[in-house]
Amino acid sequence: MSYGFRVIIEGDYACFTRPEMKVERVSYEVPTPGSLEGLLKSVYWKPAIRYVIDKIVVFQPIDFANIRRNEVKDKVLLSAMKNRMKGKAADPCIYADERRNQRASLVLRNVKYGVEFHFELTGIKSDNESDGENKHYNIIKRRLENGQWFRTPCLGCSEFPVKRIEMVENFDENLISSKILEMGDVDLGYMCYRVEFEDGGKPVNDDWNKPKFSDKATTVYYRPHMVNGVIDVKKYREELIC
Repeated sequence: MSYGFRVIIEGDYACFTRPEMKVERVSYEVPTPGSLEGLLKSVYWKPAIRYVIDKIVVFQPIDFANIRRNEVKDKVLLSAMKNRMKGKAADPCIYADERRNQRASLVLRNVKYGVEFHFELTGIKSDNESDGENKHYNIIKRRLENGQWFRTPCLGCSEFPVKRIEMVENFDENLISSKILEMGDVDLGYMCYRVEFEDGGKPVNDDWNKPKFSDKATTVYYRPHMVNGVIDVKKYREELIC
């Protein structure tokens, strides 16, 4: 039995941030596989499975928009929250009016992608995890068909939510924009494939009830081509570079 899926994803805006841009956000021209894995995890995720992106179809022209976004300069420290709970510290909250920082972002707009993916078993299971492949497949299928998710799926950044996710049997490549087809074979250069955490998704304390995960991670890159709007991720995954 095949455990692969094909979905159409649409959104008004998207931002798949280039890691080399340190201050102002600049999006890649197309989604990274890692960002799409995160999107799918919003629909369904268990430690026992991992998503693998096999193909990306770009239907709409690559259209950039320059916008300004309000961000905060800092983040709340976990240690400050713990001290506050013990009554040992002042208010640890961050107030946006006091820490606001306005930055420019170069983002994509009016995006539509076809994503072909499958899932694999990780061999990692919590004490309550005893499900097989078939059960995971049926849950993913049902949630995609019913438009269900645990948190709002987003296109790179949380403020750019997905407008539509629809499961399909096949991609109609006749719907690919003529502007994309005119581009032919495009070398997209070195792109972030995904961020791999050293803990491999398993708690470093081996306690699934109170898990502690490692923040140490390595960025993996690959160099794909977009041929007539289609990125064969499976093909270029063989040439991953750390």
